[in-house]
Amino acid sequence: MIQVNYSLSHSLIATNTATTVDLILNFNGEKTARVSSRRPLNLSLVIDRSGSMAGQPLRYAIQAAQKLVESLTEQDIVSVVIYDDQADLILPPQPVKNKAEICKILGKIKAGGCTNLSGGWLLGCEQVKSCLNREHLNRVLLLTDGQANEGITDPQILTKTAHKQSEQGIITTTLGFGTYFNEDLLIAMAKAAGGNFYFIQSPDEATDVFRIELESLTSVVGQNLTVTLHPESSIELREILNNYRTSSTEKGLEIFVGDVYEIEAKQLAVQLVIPPQNPIGQLPLISIHYQYQTLVNDSIEQLSGELPITINIGSEADAQQVKPDQSVFEQTSKLRIAQVKEQAISLTDKGDYQKAAETLRSAIQDIQQKLLNEIFEIAEEIEQLEYYAQRIETRNFDSVSRKEMRDQSYQTRTRNREDLNLRGIAAGDADSLEAVSSFEQGVLVECIREGGKLRVRVISDGYNPEFNVQFPRHIREEGVTYIVEEIKLSANGDFYRASGTIKRFVKPGEECQAGTQKTPKTTNLQAAKAPKSFADLETTDTVGNGVIIQCVKEGSKLRARVVSDGYNPNYNIRFPRDIRAEGVLYVVDEVRESSDGKSYAAYGKIRRLIQ
Repeated sequence: MIQVNYSLSHSLIATNTATTVDLILNFNGEKTARVSSRRPLNLSLVIDRSGSMAGQPLRYAIQAAQKLVESLTEQDIVSVVIYDDQADLILPPQPVKNKAEICKILGKIKAGGCTNLSGGWLLGCEQVKSCLNREHLNRVLLLTDGQANEGITDPQILTKTAHKQSEQGIITTTLGFGTYFNEDLLIAMAKAAGGNFYFIQSPDEATDVFRIELESLTSVVGQNLTVTLHPESSIELREILNNYRTSSTEKGLEIFVGDVYEIEAKQLAVQLVIPPQNPIGQLPLISIHYQYQTLVNDSIEQLSGELPITINIGSEADAQQVKPDQSVFEQTSKLRIAQVKEQAISLTDKGDYQKAAETLRSAIQDIQQKLLNEIFEIAEEIEQLEYYAQRIETRNFDSVSRKEMRDQSYQTRTRNREDLNLRGIAAGDADSLEAVSSFEQGVLVECIREGGKLRVRVISDGYNPEFNVQFPRHIREEGVTYIVEEIKLSANGDFYRASGTIKRFVKPGEECQAGTQKTPKTTNLQAAKAPKSFADLETTDTVGNGVIIQCVKEGSKLRARVVSDGYNPNYNIRFPRDIRAEGVLYVVDEVRESSDGKSYAAYGKIRRLIQ
């Protein structure tokens, strides 16, 4: 069952004065008495095993999938699809009775060629459809680390297909791994399908993200929550702050909110404009109608409800006595910041870097004017916005920064979990700071990674080591220790602020002046040369900064092609013939494009990738 409550930014407004108010609706799932009462899952795991997943990424993805299987029960149904150029069903749909055997099958997955995302995903949808049950939660978990470069590649077709699958009861959650996937596509597919999206920024985050999704799935108390908003005739519904699917109907504006979880309230925030009102008293604002499906006595039923919302009208003197609800402003400010991030991304994509940076900095000024920067998450948003503004205006806005911003915006506007807010671990650069090995004054702080976030904590005595430190993000670097001139407690006593000069604290012999950069490694790579035979190849189980090449059979010939993301998989590559073996993956130091832009050549050392 779902409980609904609401909060208004203003509980009382002045008569004869036009007013803008924010409204937040909270849809909360009732706590269930027994964990066993949860709905069974009909789940298909669709795992990208393309060449670019080779090494650490695929190992961690497999481990995460195995841990997920360990958490399922015999009432759940699971299937496993893998894909590279082709999609393969390696585990047909079955009840989770032999977890060890399923985990063994997962452990045998090896990396292959290119990325036929559509083939793998649709095969996963077929498995869920074959066991479709209205009493189950029917889900596809699609994991990919690359661009869809085989099969159906048109984003519009994939997104429309995701919506059609959801209409048949098959919901897709997308998981983007690394830095080369198309975040716009995966977010659009998840939104169209009624599922979730996750950015897995580093291999060891995979288990954490799978855990979050499983926690969500196993705590669903309401499906297909649809909310219809019907403002009173004089009230203007100006804006929906969330990122849900909307459509206009005769009854009003219909918003598809999706699943509601027992462990996570679903929020819907809107802005209303109230024209000047003459009579003092209670004013009807908007009528809320909602409906959803839920489990009642072991069967799925559709429930609905209505909620009329009113506001009090008083004299100007009375209105001045009543302070706005700060918690509402805090929530809606986060949502508006998320919108600003989307606007900045759009401007950057169009090449308008200056306006994009100005948009982010304008949001910072607005936050500070509202005095919301005494709340840690808002203070952290300020650091995030300034960090992205600097990267945009210096043309350093790379794919990682873009993915972080899109992920942060998506999670803020669709989810309500602290561990999904402000995720982002792209390292800043601490090398611009003066580095010293001793100090007489100051406070030591350290940058750590915590649940997909870079956090700074005080390690000097006399401070609370659990408190976060507001700290410039552009110099945050995991594992680095800093000397801060002064640490001040925030006004609300919840976190610290770093102020004054900041230096790096290093070992003796590593001291340097401010602005001294690390000496870059200089390499003059030669065209790749092979040993005498395939058997003489050096082996490796990691890719690092290398590029993955695979040998494939084309007719009677063995061709080499690049399967790392960011390269054209159809180009030929100059690669030693004596070591070519069908299906084998190789790692080379570098791949360069030919002068005519139609082929590649391998450079540096060649190693055989062991999986």
